[in-house]
Amino acid sequence: MKAHDGMYIDGAWRPAAGSDTIEVVNPADEQVVGRVPAGTAEDVDAAVRAARAAFPAWAATPPAERAARLAALRDVLDARKDEIAETVTAELGSPLPFSQAVHAGVPILVAGSYAELAATYAFEERVGNSVVHQEPVGVVGAITPWNYPLHQIVAKVAPALAAGCTIVLKPAEDTPLTAQLFAEAVAEAGVPAGAFNLVTGLGPVAGQALAEHPDVDLVSFTGSTAVGRRIGAAAGAAVKRVALELGGKSANVILPSADLAKAVNVGVANVMSNSGQTCSAWTRMLVHDSRYEEAVELAAAAALKYGDRIGPVVNAKQQARVRSYIEKGVSEGARLVVGGPEAPRPQGYFVSPTVFADVEPGMTIAQEEIFGPVLSILRYEDEEDAVRIANGTVYGLAGAVWAGDEAEAVAFARRLDTGQVDINGGRFNPRAPFGGYKQSGVGRELGTHGLSEYLQTKSLQF
Repeated sequence: MKAHDGMYIDGAWRPAAGSDTIEVVNPADEQVVGRVPAGTAEDVDAAVRAARAAFPAWAATPPAERAARLAALRDVLDARKDEIAETVTAELGSPLPFSQAVHAGVPILVAGSYAELAATYAFEERVGNSVVHQEPVGVVGAITPWNYPLHQIVAKVAPALAAGCTIVLKPAEDTPLTAQLFAEAVAEAGVPAGAFNLVTGLGPVAGQALAEHPDVDLVSFTGSTAVGRRIGAAAGAAVKRVALELGGKSANVILPSADLAKAVNVGVANVMSNSGQTCSAWTRMLVHDSRYEEAVELAAAAALKYGDRIGPVVNAKQQARVRSYIEKGVSEGARLVVGGPEAPRPQGYFVSPTVFADVEPGMTIAQEEIFGPVLSILRYEDEEDAVRIANGTVYGLAGAVWAGDEAEAVAFARRLDTGQVDINGGRFNPRAPFGGYKQSGVGRELGTHGLSEYLQTKSLQF
């Protein structure tokens, strides 16, 4: 794992404009594992100018050739998957098996899906006396988070390149080493100079400069709803396209006919996965009165198994934030069943897997995104009550429904105000659109819907 001391701009590693650096800390042991440049507005401008200069040639590249470059990128990522997993583990603290299966494995699937889409997508269609043509938006500014550092990069860069856009990436400052490794993979895959550019740096400096740059045609951001609002406002002032994948407070609704043990165990695993740092995590478990206490006992037993199996949260600030939410849950009257605010280890930014029962819908821990290994279990009286509680937050990103009969689960899922619902533990699909309702965002990622975010439409009348 080698940290570059420059920015990847126009196909080469170039010195940063300034001398400031960012320390990359392993949250499991609090040791510095690397340093990267803290990019400035000058670095961002150089990257955007490179992307703008490269855009005409890349946009004119036949889709089959763009597909070939993406297929090559998929193959490079696959060949370097062990290095990817080790890098993510070093800067995010994720247990290595999880890094191998998810942090390295999922982006390979997504890159492959866009290689196939670029080769098969109908960029033009005949509609009556018109030809409807889809063409790339232009230069994309991508700002990605730390919780799934490579997946979030690939989910933006792959469709942008498939569409014919050029791109400037500003990754999260906590996980920039994975982004640098990705830049190496882009070069190895033969993506032309300037089509992809990387600037490391802090959000309020490099991120803001990228979002506000007048030559950026679309800003794609994944992160908090608060920052998403600011990016959306800046984009609106400039009348430029924006795609926002923001927060969530997803409901896991267990109907009375469900296999309770399976639903609870999978639900707990979903929340504890990646140390709870998943925007789509099912952090609210809704259980019918008649099975409530049984569900609480099952959830407590399941959560206890994760005590030594999950990694830390990303940094000290996030650890303090999660612990403050746990304290808030106790102070507002929720029943602490497992875990608590006390740090479980003397070193590292660890948080105990925590389960709350007797959570009321209006409590802070049932309304706000915690982004840590904390589960709230709520009771409901009937189906109408469950729908009301499930839809009763400002978010609408994901969710789950469990029932003995699939048709019953689907009927309930159709009533949820959320962008994606897993039915009885449905599997991840890299071609299915992902994104939210309400304050969970604007636009979609993955599959054809993700590709369309980076396209604009032109009609030719005959």
